[in-house]
Parts: sequence; C-alpha cells; structure tokens
Amino acid sequence: MLRRTLPAALALLISQPLLAGQQTLFNFVRPTSVVSVATGDASLPQYNAEQTAEGEVLRRVVFNPAQRPNLRMSPQAGVWDWSAQRALTLRLQSGMDWALTVNVSIESADGKTLTSRIDLPAGPAQTVVIPLQASSPLSQGMRAGPPMPWTFEGQRVLLTSSSGELDLSQVTAVTLSMNQPNVAQSVLVEKINLQDDDNLQKAAYTGLIDGYGQSARGRWPEKVGNDEQLKSAAAREQQQLKSWLAERQKQPLDRFGGWTGGQTFDAKGFFRTVKRDGRWYLVTPEGHPFYSLGVNAVNDEPGRTYVAGRESMFSELPAADSPLAAFYGEGNNNDGNASSKGRGFNQGRWFDFYAANLERSYGKPCVKSAAEPCPTPTIDAGRWQTHTLDRLQAWGFNTLGNWSEPSLEKAQRVPYTLPLAIVGDYASISTGMDWWGAMPDPFDPRFAMATERAVAIAARDHRDDPWLIGYFADNELAWAAPGDDPKSRYGLAYGTLRLTTDVPAKRAFLKQLRDKYRNQEGLSKAWGIQLSAWELMEDPGFEPPLPSPEHPEIEEDFKHFQRSFADAYFKTISDALKWHAPNHLLLGGRFAVTTPEAVAACAQYCDVLSFNFYTPKPQDGYDFAQLRALDKPILVSEFHFGSRDRGPFWPGPMEVAREEDRGPAYGAFLKAALAEPAIVGAHWFQFFDQPASGRVLDGENGHFGLVGITDVPYQGFIDQVRKANLQVEKEIVGTAHKPEGEAAK
Repeated sequence: MLRRTLPAALALLISQPLLAGQQTLFNFVRPTSVVSVATGDASLPQYNAEQTAEGEVLRRVVFNPAQRPNLRMSPQAGVWDWSAQRALTLRLQSGMDWALTVNVSIESADGKTLTSRIDLPAGPAQTVVIPLQASSPLSQGMRAGPPMPWTFEGQRVLLTSSSGELDLSQVTAVTLSMNQPNVAQSVLVEKINLQDDDNLQKAAYTGLIDGYGQSARGRWPEKVGNDEQLKSAAAREQQQLKSWLAERQKQPLDRFGGWTGGQTFDAKGFFRTVKRDGRWYLVTPEGHPFYSLGVNAVNDEPGRTYVAGRESMFSELPAADSPLAAFYGEGNNNDGNASSKGRGFNQGRWFDFYAANLERSYGKPCVKSAAEPCPTPTIDAGRWQTHTLDRLQAWGFNTLGNWSEPSLEKAQRVPYTLPLAIVGDYASISTGMDWWGAMPDPFDPRFAMATERAVAIAARDHRDDPWLIGYFADNELAWAAPGDDPKSRYGLAYGTLRLTTDVPAKRAFLKQLRDKYRNQEGLSKAWGIQLSAWELMEDPGFEPPLPSPEHPEIEEDFKHFQRSFADAYFKTISDALKWHAPNHLLLGGRFAVTTPEAVAACAQYCDVLSFNFYTPKPQDGYDFAQLRALDKPILVSEFHFGSRDRGPFWPGPMEVAREEDRGPAYGAFLKAALAEPAIVGAHWFQFFDQPASGRVLDGENGHFGLVGITDVPYQGFIDQVRKANLQVEKEIVGTAHKPEGEAAK
C-alpha cells in the first residue's frame, strides 16, 4: 500500500457552502497537511486539479482493477471529534461516461463502522450527503427514497443511506472504495466537508408529496395537476370501458368466465382441478376450462399513508375544516415484525389520498353555508364496485386475487379467492426471516384450535358459494431465511433447537432424534459432536452443527423434521377445510422463501401449489423439474413488473427500465406461464400503486399498479395487459370435445 502525506496548500480554497454550518475536513484541490491520505490499488495520478465542462475544479482519483481499491483519509495525529456534526458531505463527479458505485466507510477508535453506498450518476458534480447516524428512507417511513440527485439551492444534491454505528467523538478514518472494478474507474472529487445540522436531510423529504399523493418532483403523462384532469380522465375511460365490455359480450364465456368454445368437463357445481392430456386445468362450476387471470388487493383502501410527525413531507394536506378531512384516520402498524424493523412513522394519523381523489373525481360540488353545511364525503361504494368490476372484465381479468374488497365478490361477476389468516396464542419459531412474523408451531394444540376457528369464520358465509375458487393458507410464511447457507436453508430446524422444551415443536424434534438415536452417544457419533448428556439439547440456545459430507445424518435429520413440521401445518389446515368448506379448493401457501420439504407437504395436502414469483418468468422462481415431479396444479399467486418513472419511488422487487417495458414483460411472463402445463393461472400484484410516501402496513411505496393513486389507469400498460390476457383463451382452452380427464378432484 502506498502511503503519502499531501503537502499543505498556500491557501485553503474557500467556496460558498451549500448550507451554513459546514467546515472543510479535506480539500483535494488544495490539500492541507492535517490529513494523511493512503491509497491501496488506487492513485491520484495528477498533482494538479482539472476543470470540468461546467467550470468546476476537481481532482481525479483512479480506482484500479482489484478486489477493493481504496483511498483512506485519517488524522495525522489522534482522532477526529465529530460529536457536534450531523453529516459528511463530498463534492463528487463520475470521471467516466457512466454511473459508478462508490462505497464510503467511516471508522472510530472503538472498532465501530458506519457505511454508505453512493450510486453516483454520470454527469455534473453533485454534493453527496452521508448522515453520520444510521439513516435510510425506511427511517422516513418508506421503503425507497426520492430520486437522487435533486436540485437544492441551485446545486445537485445526493442524499445516501447510512448503516452501522459510530463513536463520533473518536473518528479514525474515512475510506472511499469500489468493489472489484473490471477496468480502471475515475472519480472526480473536490473536498470533504462536515455539516453540523441536518438541514440537507430534512430538505430531501420536505414538500415531497403533492396534494394528490403523487411525487411532487417528477413528471409523467398520467400525472394529475388539478381536479378537472381527474374528471376528464374518468369520462374518457368510461367510453373506452363501454367499448371493451361490448367486445367481451361477444366472447363464448360461461357466467364464471370459463371458455365455452372448446373442450368441456363434467359440471360439478364448484371450481375444481382436472388433469387432461398432460395439462392441468381449473374447471368452472359449469364444466369449462378456466385460466385464472387475477389481480391482488382490489380494494378501496390503497392510499392510506401516515402523516403524523412528518407533515412537512406533504405540500397540501387538507385542513381540519376541509371536506376532505373526512379521509383522515388513526392507526398503529408498529407490530414488531421484521417488516417494521427500522421504520419510522408507522403509527398515528394517516390520510387516504386514493379516497380523496375519488371524491375529487366523482363527488358532487357543494358550497358550504351556515344553514346547510356540506355533507361529510364518503366513497360511493356502489359506483366504485361497478366501475372496478367493469375494469377487471374489460381488461381481460377473471379473478379477484387475495385481499380484495369483500363486497366485490357479492356482485357475482368475477370469481374470487380468500385468505386464511390464522391468529392465536400458539407457540412460534423464528427462522431468521420473520418478515410477517415467526412461524406458527403446528405441533401446538392451540394452533389447531386457531386454525379451526379461522376456517370456520372464513367459510361461514361462503360454504355454498360457487363463485369462490378457494382459500390460500396464509401468505409468505418464513419457512426459511433468505440465502443459500445451511443456517438459512435449515432455519426452521436451527430455530426450533434453540428454543426451550415448553415449545411443542422442539419436543417433537427431540422425540424424532431420540427415536432414531436412542441416546446421546448415538447422536454424538452421527452428528460428529461431543454431547455428554441428552439434557443439554433441551437447554435454550442449543446450537447444532452445520451439515457436512462427513456427517450426512445432520442434513437428513433437519430435512426429516422440516418435512414433519410442514406436514403437520398443511394437514391441520386441510382437515379443517374439508370439514367446514368441502366444496372449495385449498390453494396452497403463497410461497416466497421456502424449502423443498414445505413444497412437498403442500403438494400432499393442498389442491394447488401457489408461489409468489418476482422474476422475469415463472421458471426463474423455482426448479420446475421438482414441481413437475410433484404433479400438482400451480398458481402464480403474485407477480409484477415496476419502473421508477411514474411517481412511486420503489420499482418493486422486479424492476424494468421504463414504464413502456412493463407491458412486454407482463406478456412474456404470461407466455412463459402458459408454456408450463401445470400452471393454471397468474395473479398480478396489485391493482393500485402504493403511496409514494409508503403504505401504512410496512412503508412499501412501489409502482405496482394498473392504476395510480389518483385512480387514473396507466393506459399504455393497460392496452398491453389486455392484449396478453385475451390471448390466453386461444392458448389454453383447446378445441377437442373430450370426456372427463384423469386426476380430477
């Protein structure tokens, strides 16, 4: 490693600070001798600075192709005391014609480190702001922050996230680095400053959301600027829906949306599954093939976002005496789950922008007077329901996916699905993920009681409804932790053995091991450990060894337990559903992170396997060779494609470059799904965009929607979705009139 102390400049370059309260730590253009600079696989090739096209004077730093090229700055003596500082700022520019990623780490004498990642775009220089305490968009109440950089007081500013911890009274070093660049990469830097206030951080989130719940800083074709735009967009859409619905009337469909123009099956009065000629089908109550094209979360509450404590983020919140004040409410989503960890602003007062926008679009004008005050606005539920069902059918959808408005199902226009939310005081196990909570313990008798209660309540009003396709067994349970390492793959086994023996799952696991090995000597030999007494396994915090080729029994035992666990879980739900709702399908567990043991158990006890696939095509989400061996119909219970150019700051887990790419991606996903004979449908997540400021549940603020928070559809996307949906029947229904196939439920 090359180490050098740069010579002192004759005079310190003093420039106009972005905000008051800045002090310069180090100036690369006119360096002082109070800072030592060391480079590792990096260089400062030119002593003199260079002038950019915009007239700024900066110094080039070259990061060479290596594992971690870096530039490290430290005090020449002692430590830095930054106790009064709130942020580190850097004046940076990419020295290339493309964007660069630069990592910043700040260390203190006690070994603590604060890290930040700078996604530095190509183009002019910007001021990068690194908070000196752990900070992220989640701490502001949202999954993803606003686009960076943004212009503030005439300068480009890029606010980063920070993670970790730091003793600000004894800072020892600041390091800039890159991760394994393939070729030499250059960054232009002027100086590094310290900021003793958080005004820049506050400015990044001030006035961020306009009065319609949209990003105030972006422009896009569907963005609404006034109430008249809302009303005219609604009028145009009504004419289009009328035309599309008239076309739909000409299609050979039964009343449930099944295709009557091809092969038929026995009519059994309820939805069921059938396998014929190697392909699985959903079959309508009237005996026609049905490919489930659904949409999740079709409800009228997508626009709620917390405003309490962050009112400055919103430019136009309704006053207390405004008619739109009716759309305020109170909530608390500080539930302790991993989905809430690190999130700020997760309780208190919220505002429903979507409901307010419906009122603006369809509400009747009212002039207040003392004698006749305006009525409190409410959503016209009947109108919203009719309009929403018109949309779904006009756009080629035929299923209400999970978490949809219950009143929509009562219209008997579109088949629907229901979730089973099993809650109770049963024991639970942490697998290390726990996004929506720890795993329910199916060996606990209280879980069986909670399941019986949940299924009985869910089935009470739906037992004889032919429009109900079936029930999902909860959603995205933490069967494993993310990652490929053994402790993630077998998180359920590890998590169970760490618990005390008052947890039924641990007692079941220990019984499995004792039945197999009889005593601690047998287990010690099989696992390659020294277990002096069996009781040591009963202690809380017991940590089993990692699976290894030398001791294959470890992995065999983990797999055996996890399969027994999954069997108990799905069998409990299946038994309850067969008793309370024998006419409806059990649609599986809506798997996200999962294990082969859980999937196999689901295939044994459920009618359908369901997966949430955030991938370019279904085949990228799971090994379909394994699924074909299970020989079960498969439902894609969630998929989506999002971009960053329509307001919400998060594109979601499956990002495409532009809005124009969402439609082709949707069509390609459906085409790939149709190529799998086991897939019987695909459900889009979700009907609406999430609020740009974060939904009340967990702060997600993704561009997921067919329509925006203003209730205005994304027309280009809708056109392509409809085209893809209408192609499905031609691919799936077949033409031969055959007798009943094999493997029917």
